Amino acid sequence: MKKYTLAEYSNLLGKAYLLKECRMTGAEADTVEYLTFDSKKVKEGTLFICKGAAFKAEYLEEAIRRGAIAYVSEKKYETETEIPYLLVEDIRSAMPALAEMFNNAPWKKLTIVGIGGTKGKSTSAYYMKAIVDDYMEATGGKESAILSSIDIYDGVIREESSLTTPEAVELQEHLRHAVDSGITFAQMEVSSQALKYGRVNNMKLDVGIFLNISEDHISPIEHPDFEDYFASKLLMFKRARYAVVNKDADFAERIIEAAKVCERTITFSTQDSQADVYGYEIEKDGHETVFRVKTAEFDEEFRLTMPGLFNVENALAVIGAAMLLHIPVPYMKSGLYRARSKGRMELYSSEDKQRIAIVDFAHNKLSYEKLFSSTKDEYPDYKIVAVFGSPGNKALTRRRDMGQVAGENADMIYLTADDPAKEEVLDICKQIAVYVEEKNCPYKIVENRQEAIKMAMDEAEGKTVFLIMGKGDETWLKYGTEKVPCKSDAEQVKECLEEYDRLHA
Repeated sequence: MKKYTLAEYSNLLGKAYLLKECRMTGAEADTVEYLTFDSKKVKEGTLFICKGAAFKAEYLEEAIRRGAIAYVSEKKYETETEIPYLLVEDIRSAMPALAEMFNNAPWKKLTIVGIGGTKGKSTSAYYMKAIVDDYMEATGGKESAILSSIDIYDGVIREESSLTTPEAVELQEHLRHAVDSGITFAQMEVSSQALKYGRVNNMKLDVGIFLNISEDHISPIEHPDFEDYFASKLLMFKRARYAVVNKDADFAERIIEAAKVCERTITFSTQDSQADVYGYEIEKDGHETVFRVKTAEFDEEFRLTMPGLFNVENALAVIGAAMLLHIPVPYMKSGLYRARSKGRMELYSSEDKQRIAIVDFAHNKLSYEKLFSSTKDEYPDYKIVAVFGSPGNKALTRRRDMGQVAGENADMIYLTADDPAKEEVLDICKQIAVYVEEKNCPYKIVENRQEAIKMAMDEAEGKTVFLIMGKGDETWLKYGTEKVPCKSDAEQVKECLEEYDRLHA
């Protein structure tokens, strides 16, 4: 991989009209060996980025001690050891340009599918990955990369994710890993925050999928209102060659209009037979979902083994993307049939089928509406018990939305912790409870998440579906700024069902 000098990075920022001041002190020819904004990752030869409202001068001092040769910042710092600096107008605008240059624009050597929307991004990403991986296996290619809210695989790193879309520096590094590993395809979730703050600037998606839109991520630290959130989501099309759009989504006309900047748009629908990808005759066949897909090129039956009738929409979206990428139908079918997404619609059952538990990342109004509706359709003679909470310090409207939807559809609710951050769990639960009470649904507040799941499953009577929502397979809860290890929802559910089976053997 080609390495660049400090002078070349300075010239890059200057040409982009981002550079407002620089000091080289004779280091113009020094080669940048690494790029990061994390002081703990700095090594010899690092160009260090001073990023974030919470950035402290001591982070820069640590970076210098570890081997930083220069820093990029919006302001000048007085440091113990004087080093070169590049001052920029806007650090968020500078980061994608710096990251692209340092990593030699790896996106140009990859076929990348970006997935946006309020609900279904991670499931669609894993659906797409399964299709691509089946195609790669058949044609001698490498397993595809994925960057999702669940986990990351880039050919070098396979780990649990912490952000839906990484910051530009980390994103381009992951793509570099993929290229260096011989990977040719990548799937990535594209969040509204990533689009709003330019994390995917200086790159192009081959396909941008827009699944749906509903109010979410409205808070002082995210989006001030729905219009800002929606407008941020629509920015994806400016970064995409082709578009795939849900014709059944709210505000579909506006979405399709925004997609006109792309070379080609494919629409999908379960309601409009004129859509480019039309899903129909959707029904359950045991634990499988069977449906037909009609396009200009084929009319075929598909099957999903991942629960949830609403997942047909996600399947149609990736079928549209696969068509644009000229992936043959057999790989679409085989990939979708075997596809799984950790923490999404994970189904567990007692031996006598009296207890059904669904662990899902559902965390906003649209995902709640889809999940409850699908559960009622698939388990019409079961009671529904819901266990959930809401994150602290963000997405404040979720507390109202989730409380109302759950209160309207559940028979019993247990409110509990879900990444409370710097808020008190009890306070968050009480805010949700106001809206649950409006729907006259009984509820309990149990602050410990594992205890809440156990209590819900112990106290239920008769045939019951338990919807355990929000955390999926995650093995931590965020308290303050720390991720505190805990048992995953899936593990807690399995333990409860094993105990139930022992008692009812």
